[in-house]
Amino acid sequence: MGSKTIDLLNILVLNGPNLNLLGQREPSFYGLATLAEIDAMLVREAEALGVKVECYQSNHEGALIDAIHRAGEEKQGLIINAGAYTHTSVALRDAIAGVKLPTVEVHLSNIYQREEFRHHSYIAPIAIGQISGFGANSYRLGLLAIVEYLQQK
Repeated sequence: MGSKTIDLLNILVLNGPNLNLLGQREPSFYGLATLAEIDAMLVREAEALGVKVECYQSNHEGALIDAIHRAGEEKQGLIINAGAYTHTSVALRDAIAGVKLPTVEVHLSNIYQREEFRHHSYIAPIAIGQISGFGANSYRLGLLAIVEYLQQK
C-alpha cells in the first residue's frame, strides 16, 4: 500500500439495483427495514468494532463498478449485495476480481429458496464467503465476518 497509513479498517458496503426500495418492495422477501436503517445499523456496528464503513447504493452497473475500482485503492474490504446483478453481471465479478479486495456477498433473502435463476451467483466464487437469508442481519453478520477475516490477515 505504499506510504499510505491505515488508522482503521475501512470497508465499503455496496448495494445494487432496487435496494433503495427496501421497506416497501416485497417485504415478505426483504423485510420492512429501509436501506437507510440498515446503513445506520452498520455504521453503529462498525464503530463498536473499531472500524469504518462507507455505504453506497446505485441502480447503475457502471457506477457500482467505479465504486469497486475506487475501493480497491482506498478500502481494505468489501461487503456487497449486488441485487439482481448477482445473477447476471460478469462485469461486477470481474471488477471485484480485478481489485483483489476481500469480499463478503450478502443477501437479505435466502437466494437458494427462491426462483431458480437466483440460485447462481457470479460473485460467490471470488468472495471469501456468502451470507443470505437473515434479513437485515445478513449485513451485520457480513460485517463481523469481513472484520474478523481482515484482522486475522
